[in-house]
Amino acid sequence: MTQLTQINAQELQKNLFDSYEQFQEKAITKRRFGHATLVNLLEKLKSNPLFDVQIAEKSTEGRAIYQVKVGNGPIKVLLWSQMHGNEATATMALMDIFNFLGKDTPAYSDFKKTLLERCTFYVVPMLNPDGAEAWSRYTALGIDMNRDALALQTPEGRLLKKLVKTLKPDFGFNLHDKDRRYSAGQTGNLATMSFLATAYNEAQEVNDVRKKAMQVIVQMNRGLQQYLPNCVGKWPSDFEPRAFGDNIQKWGTSLILIESGGFKNDPEKQYIRKLNYISILSALNAVATKSYVNETTETYDALPVNEKAIFDLIIRNVTIQKGKVSYVADIAINRGEEPVSGDDDFVNTSTVEEIGDMSVFFGTDEIDGKGLTIQAKKEISLGMKADFTLLKNDEVKYVIKNGVIQ
Repeated sequence: MTQLTQINAQELQKNLFDSYEQFQEKAITKRRFGHATLVNLLEKLKSNPLFDVQIAEKSTEGRAIYQVKVGNGPIKVLLWSQMHGNEATATMALMDIFNFLGKDTPAYSDFKKTLLERCTFYVVPMLNPDGAEAWSRYTALGIDMNRDALALQTPEGRLLKKLVKTLKPDFGFNLHDKDRRYSAGQTGNLATMSFLATAYNEAQEVNDVRKKAMQVIVQMNRGLQQYLPNCVGKWPSDFEPRAFGDNIQKWGTSLILIESGGFKNDPEKQYIRKLNYISILSALNAVATKSYVNETTETYDALPVNEKAIFDLIIRNVTIQKGKVSYVADIAINRGEEPVSGDDDFVNTSTVEEIGDMSVFFGTDEIDGKGLTIQAKKEISLGMKADFTLLKNDEVKYVIKNGVIQ
């Protein structure tokens, strides 16, 4: 069996990155989209004989949960996204991957042949369609299905357990989003993407099953460093006995968790979607060619663990007036989103999160407020909306509107 070298694996990611727009699913342009959009795309996919598209289960509220099968090789790979309904970045990337596999592109014919002859892929995009429709982490029962691996109280959880037990996949990919403000270690670098080979016991031991997941992650990270230098993290590996990822690793499938975080000026996560696309395809290449076997777990261990070290905006050393008291402090601000009921959209929000010494934290955006005075319609306080101006000698230097520098 021909194995790609590390250099060729990186070249593959670069080629995938450069040609991405050919395969990007144009029907999805923002991360909040409904179940109907997904259904339309998957129903169209049925016209391509390469794909076997089936309804695998119905959700609590009766929505179809689809499974897509592609390939006919001996290595079985199970991928699922949106077990948390409001985590849609990887679902977008999976639609792009379907386009990649389904299009006749001579430049990638050998690569696709390798994937589809050596692997069989089982994909469940939008495992929690009720949560996706409500833009909620939880299922319609109010249960976090990623804590339902033992009790199996949800139809979505029962489906995932059934797929793992009947298919017995060699590899699994558990695709998530996380808070965009996680950092790669205690740094100011956003952990735009993070990985984890989930623990299968409290001792966090490494057996052959978990080791393979670590080795694949090493290859994924190496390629991503071209586009995210020092911005790839590792999710904390604490064992959670109710979680699917931890149990699936215990049940014998090499489980890779992918968490999509934040990237500056990418609110709809379209750049992160692209990075998911190249990362997942490069991982599938590593699985198909077994090029991961020479990787060391030490490289995996060296990945920085996710920390909460970043705010959206920090104004440092600004003068604040509180009644008759004037003092100098830092102000940390976070921006948020409130979903619009009945619409695939958000209302932007902002909050003053901290006032004081923020010297051990970082801002995605920062302002040096030394010599500046903050002015607002009411006194600055925790929890208030971030609307104010920064003055120097009564002259406006900065305008902050809803937490954004104007």
